[in-house]
Amino acid sequence: MAVAIGIVVANLYYLQPLLHQVRQEFAISTLATSSLITLIQASYAAGLMFVVPLGDILPRRRLIVAIFALASITMLLGSLVRSFVLFALINVVVGLCSVGGQVIIPFAADLAVEGERGRVIGRLMTGLLTGALLSRALSGALAEAVGWRGVYVSAAILLAIMTLVLQVVLPVEEPRTHVAYRELVVSSFTLLVTYRELRRRAWLGGVNFAAFSALWTTLAFQLSGAPFHYSSGRIGLFALLGIAGVFAANAAGHQADKNRSQRTTTIASIVITVAYVILLIGRHDIWILGIGIVVLDIGIQGIQITNQAVIYKIAPEMRSRTNGVYMMCYFTGGALGSFAAGFAYSHFSWPGVTGLGILLGVLLTVPSLIWREPASSDTHARS
Repeated sequence: MAVAIGIVVANLYYLQPLLHQVRQEFAISTLATSSLITLIQASYAAGLMFVVPLGDILPRRRLIVAIFALASITMLLGSLVRSFVLFALINVVVGLCSVGGQVIIPFAADLAVEGERGRVIGRLMTGLLTGALLSRALSGALAEAVGWRGVYVSAAILLAIMTLVLQVVLPVEEPRTHVAYRELVVSSFTLLVTYRELRRRAWLGGVNFAAFSALWTTLAFQLSGAPFHYSSGRIGLFALLGIAGVFAANAAGHQADKNRSQRTTTIASIVITVAYVILLIGRHDIWILGIGIVVLDIGIQGIQITNQAVIYKIAPEMRSRTNGVYMMCYFTGGALGSFAAGFAYSHFSWPGVTGLGILLGVLLTVPSLIWREPASSDTHARS
């Protein structure tokens, strides 16, 4: 399951180190190019709201296999189009199909033994993080050898292989209570109104991913220009600096199992703020920039794993919907962060992006200091 999650989530990130190449081929502006990331993330958020809840009523094995098959076809089409408008529309579908991993995660959470769910989620998120990291590095390296279109072809092949594997290895579930689709979607939104802790974690998740997206939406522009002039391959390698986030994911999952969510969230929020200060100071120094990326990824993953461990304790019978509405808020934040970062970079260059990041860090830190950590009985409280 972790491998499958890593492969499908990679679709969201292949484009990031290639943005300067796409800008040149389609002859478009920096803001228009960065808007592709916004489109992918916004459509992913829509998929989380309207596709992921299907995991609560449909056999998840069948749903997951269908999503992976469609993702493979879509990535292949993305490698063929010559119109920027069509390419943008295809990336909307790419975002929708990338929700396959978010159908798998609650499936695994249902299979996990109580008391180990945080660690299980941590392992699955390790697969997700590894996919996100390697996708950028492999994307940059492949683009130098076969062009950015070759990256899309390679992704399509990998997804096709994974589709066949999942058809064979995923377990078959017992039949579940049927719920009308309209009721399913409406109840997903109702969860936000009903559960205070879900609203809090949705806010933290959205701002957290905005902070992450602000960096990776603009990093390729910063590194491809003066004073660095890096190629796609070298830009992609910077994603490997996020390997520290993999270790942070497992540590955060362990802390969540011990009901230390507020402490972990507060520390991670402060780490994100400090990371953007480092990125501002090191805008002309590659070593300091690298340190800032490492520190940022540690903070980002610390908050994300803690959030997911907390929300899976809310309404266990509706985990797909809980996960869907949380991740919708998460990627909506990411889409807004990508758009804001593209605007900031276009008008204020790197200081504008890092200033945005510092602001987002403050918007994480203040609530994490104020909001009381729920006791286990409070997690299910409605308010």
